Amino acid sequence: MQKELEKTYNPREIEGRLYEKWMNKKYFHAKVDKNKKPFTIVIPPPNITGRLHMGHALDETMQDILIRFKRMQGYEALWLPGTDHASISTEVKVINQLKSEGIDKAELGREGFLKRTWEWKKEYGGAIVEQLKKLGSSCDWDRERFTLDEGCSRAVEEVFIKLYEKGYIYKGSRIVNWCPVCKTSISDAEVEHEEQAGHFWHIKYPVAGEEGRFVEIATTRPETLLGDTAVAVHPEDERYQDLIGKMVILPIVNKEIPVVADAYVDREFGTGVVKITPAHDPNDFEVGKRHNLPEINIMNDDATINEKGGKYAGLDRYEARKQIVAELDSLGLLVKTEDHVHNVGTHDRCSTTVEPMIKQQWFVKMDELIKPAVEAVKSGEIKLIPERMQKTYFNWTDNIRDWCISRQLWWGHRIPAYYCDKCGEIVVALASEKPEVCPKCGHSHMCQDEDTLDTWFSSALWPFSTLGWPEKTEELEYFYPTNVLVTGYDIIFFWVIRMVFSGYEHMGKKPFDTVLFHGLVRDSQGRKMSKSLGNGIDPLEIIDEFGADALRFTLITGNAPGNDMRFYMERVEASRNFANKVWNASRFIMMNLDKADAKQENFTQADKWILSKVNTLIKDVTDNMESYELGIAAQKIYDFIWEEFCDWYIEMVKPRLYNDEDETKGAALWTLKKVLIDSLKLLHPYMPFITEEIFCTLQEEEESIMISQWPIYKEEDSFQEDEEAVETIKAAVKGIRNVRAEMNVPPSKKATVIVVSEDERVRNIFENSRVFFATLGYAGEVQIQADKTGVAEDAVSTVIHGATIYMPFAELVDVAKEIERLTKEKTRLEGELKRSNGMLNNERFISKAPAEKVQEEKEKLQKYTNMLNQVEERLANLKK
Repeated sequence: MQKELEKTYNPREIEGRLYEKWMNKKYFHAKVDKNKKPFTIVIPPPNITGRLHMGHALDETMQDILIRFKRMQGYEALWLPGTDHASISTEVKVINQLKSEGIDKAELGREGFLKRTWEWKKEYGGAIVEQLKKLGSSCDWDRERFTLDEGCSRAVEEVFIKLYEKGYIYKGSRIVNWCPVCKTSISDAEVEHEEQAGHFWHIKYPVAGEEGRFVEIATTRPETLLGDTAVAVHPEDERYQDLIGKMVILPIVNKEIPVVADAYVDREFGTGVVKITPAHDPNDFEVGKRHNLPEINIMNDDATINEKGGKYAGLDRYEARKQIVAELDSLGLLVKTEDHVHNVGTHDRCSTTVEPMIKQQWFVKMDELIKPAVEAVKSGEIKLIPERMQKTYFNWTDNIRDWCISRQLWWGHRIPAYYCDKCGEIVVALASEKPEVCPKCGHSHMCQDEDTLDTWFSSALWPFSTLGWPEKTEELEYFYPTNVLVTGYDIIFFWVIRMVFSGYEHMGKKPFDTVLFHGLVRDSQGRKMSKSLGNGIDPLEIIDEFGADALRFTLITGNAPGNDMRFYMERVEASRNFANKVWNASRFIMMNLDKADAKQENFTQADKWILSKVNTLIKDVTDNMESYELGIAAQKIYDFIWEEFCDWYIEMVKPRLYNDEDETKGAALWTLKKVLIDSLKLLHPYMPFITEEIFCTLQEEEESIMISQWPIYKEEDSFQEDEEAVETIKAAVKGIRNVRAEMNVPPSKKATVIVVSEDERVRNIFENSRVFFATLGYAGEVQIQADKTGVAEDAVSTVIHGATIYMPFAELVDVAKEIERLTKEKTRLEGELKRSNGMLNNERFISKAPAEKVQEEKEKLQKYTNMLNQVEERLANLKK
């Protein structure tokens, strides 16, 4: 007895139950199996502070589609999950929690603070993992990793020490992004550039020894002039040749600084003279190095002016700016103030404007490390999809700067560097080998560096640290290099490139074969989803209302690699409707399977047509998925299931299912089941829950669709002639339906259909398909003939390739009733036209009504005029 599906599709009822089944059966768990080929994806680790948002949902859906596809293809598919400790955002969360309890971080001390942070992580840090499960993510949760777990921490220490010993890691003073609120350096990844309204202040710097002569500079940050150590001009700028090597007087500070020549200056921009503040601007820092200029940091860590700012010491940077501008004005040195909109870097965690500042920090020297990462993409050893991402990739590698890796935080990997209190000697060592005495002076008090490492330092090692490195584990040997990395294009620099050079440096191999980039999920207006706009959509709410399958399918259809997508609720509803269509069609098939024995014999043209169609679909979808064209594959599956299978084939076979005498009924049932199973398998990576429920109800041979075999294209299942034959019938049916629709003929009204074709092959096609052609073409009788003999002169027709289809006019329309109906419609339209003309000829209406109301009335007049013309034409034809 065939099992049946529930009457209605209810994702809430099935999704949790099925996910628990998969987990209990360990379907997601990958093992080292030398008899199988591995396929590995490492998850871009979400922050432990995070909640699932639409970007995550897209990212994880794409990975899950690939891993489910490869698992079904017979690969030992590992999708390795984990989370990132997220230094800054986690520390901010815990500090805020402490503040609510009246506790100060400093009073708690480092150890006490870390204890509280681990407690916070235990209580709140796993929320996103549970949310990923609701999406259907088939990660190997037995292998879940955390960037601060023991294994990852060991890997971080090993890498730091190795790079330090090779001279790639050093401590020095360079410009960093400094957050005055979080009081730490931050990476480029954590700086968001936003347009802000500001000003250009034009300031005169007096030329020393030449009274009355000035150079004019323009700046957006006048407070930094307190740290100026030169002004610069382009070496070939004829206006300033005589100034090069002279001195100018720095306003307010009243000290002389040199005029230097440097090609960095843009002659066309502003006045062609720029102030140089090496301690507060990355470009100025490089100019300063070239000209051996002093570096004067004029700010404290909280962005107040320090003692080097003289009378401005202690003022906030913006208050100092205000007072400095006022003083310049009073001295007659402020030329003008211009409004200016410019990009300003803000910290993505606290929205504070970032201050470029020179700091003693730890850096990674990048010039040598980056070379293999450049060559890998140039040679094609690592493939970027879409290919245009190479431009962004090389733009970053070509302009690489040394990487600031130290952070003034407590939560994270503490830098494994120890300092001698007496002589300042630095010793870099594993925590387990912490030096007790200074190797240089023998002093017995060594202190560890207070700073932690940039979060990206540990995630750069993710593809191999998660597999057990630095130990030579069998997992590392089997699953590394990984196959594909799926990530948003917005972190190409910060994470992808760092993983690439880290893989080559520490493993001697690339970390992955392919990087598949996706875009951002935007709202229906194309805006980035954000808290400030209040336009974010919670994926969990969508899952709760429509199901995970509907959300996943919405995110992937119409989505091309690297492109942003707009999220419309209407598309979610359409995906849910598709799920309902699949469910109802499957339920219909199951309800009919007991009517006869399914047999692989007596196939009709229709059976061969759909078998050939699904066979081609298997080939196309497999090719698309191998090429990472996931959106294209999804659309092909959708079109086939909805149109070819449900709207055409199922309708074609209904007469055979309801006819106990039909000897082809068994073939129809076998074909229905076979095509449904193949379709479900192709759809499974996209919509895992509904396909699992239907598959397990439909058959009992296999316990789960996710470990069933992916369908394979077979040349012998390609029936080209039968495909062409059924496409001919479909064209005829579409033509008949169009004619009937134009004539407003209801489906219940049957009419004789006469197929006229000189081509015997075409006539045979219709002869072999009478049973369903009659049903789909609303035919009371089907006549097939070689010429027009007996066809009434008033018969309406539709032309297809190789044949003309006729239908007697009188059988489609009751002429007397139609004339009566059209006469009433003519009277109604004439009334509408009279009313509309009356309004438009009324000067009072034209002068006083809103313009859009007048326009609306003009459009109505045009519409009613067109409709009346059509009605009169129909009436004239009928009366003939």
